[in-house]
Amino acid sequence: MITITTATVDDLKTIADIAQITWPITYGEILSEAQLNYMLNAFYSEESLQANINNGHEFILALEEGAALGFASFEHQYQNRAATKIHKIYMLPESQGKGIGKLLVNAIAQFAKENNAKVLILNVNRFNKALGFYEKMGFSIVEEIDIEIGQGYLMEDYVMEKNLIN
Repeated sequence: MITITTATVDDLKTIADIAQITWPITYGEILSEAQLNYMLNAFYSEESLQANINNGHEFILALEEGAALGFASFEHQYQNRAATKIHKIYMLPESQGKGIGKLLVNAIAQFAKENNAKVLILNVNRFNKALGFYEKMGFSIVEEIDIEIGQGYLMEDYVMEKNLIN
């Protein structure tokens, strides 16, 4: 049985380890090796993850028999709106297709509703295969953006939203 639990600072190494495993598979055909390494170091060092928590991000883990299969992070009241932003969501390759992504998104949606959010927001790389998953989960593309992240690298993303009000 898969359970969703709140992550703590003690789980940051696990989260970083999952990112190190999933990113090369997820982005290996999209990003250069140099950009991939730059982004992993910038976004998934334990220090960066701790800074995320210090800045209001919450992390959750998907566990099966105590083993972490994936994680997500999100932030309520994003940009002072009644919105929750999903910043990160990744599953180990061998755990994909088990409904874990759906469980994580649904858990975040529940937390968002409890925090009076009217919408979920996320960014997804325009060339990421996960785009279809998010569309199936009820997200729609609302904007196309390029975000400079340093050293001449860009994140070429779609901004997607899902309405939480029925």
